Amino acid sequence: MVADGVVHGVGLVFALIGVTALIFYATLWSSHGELAAAWVYGLGLVLCLAVSFTYNIWPTSPTKWILRRLDHSAIFVLIAATYTPFLQRGTHEPLIAFMLAAIWVVAIGGIALKCLFPGRYDRLAILLYLAMGWSGVMVAGPISDYLPAITVWLIVIGGMIYSVGVIFHVWERLRFQRAIWHGFVIAAAAVHYCAVMTCFSLSNMAA
Repeated sequence: MVADGVVHGVGLVFALIGVTALIFYATLWSSHGELAAAWVYGLGLVLCLAVSFTYNIWPTSPTKWILRRLDHSAIFVLIAATYTPFLQRGTHEPLIAFMLAAIWVVAIGGIALKCLFPGRYDRLAILLYLAMGWSGVMVAGPISDYLPAITVWLIVIGGMIYSVGVIFHVWERLRFQRAIWHGFVIAAAAVHYCAVMTCFSLSNMAA
């Protein structure tokens, strides 16, 4: 519990600082649509880390099991929110607009699954996490036309870190299993934050 708290506490502090910087930059240099996407991403990132931090430091009680539902639900929010600033760039193309809408529909479905049927479909939820995370492959070609190359590479690297971390998420007998899994989450989130920043900064420089 202490290890989880430390990992999440550090991640949450850096997320608050990073999101503040991102919103400030987007407010000055980005369009209204891009600013809205930055807010969606920033709120999703902070919400996910804050809920997870609260859940992992909360003592065992009925409240903790409610927080567990919210913690697992927040992962769906984070995945969809992370995709938002990238997909927003190409929403004038029907396929990309459909992908953005679809990923949020799946996220809402995942949240309903976790909240209404807690603990019953955990394997399905993990498959949904992975499917959502790698769904961007379907629009990799079109969306890469709107993103800097470094942004695309950072998206892929972050996805790989998340995917490897899932191994530790399901390896429940491993000592400090949750802290290791959460370490992967923080690392992947940091890489994706860099992807979002390069998306905003390099795209605006090119413009």
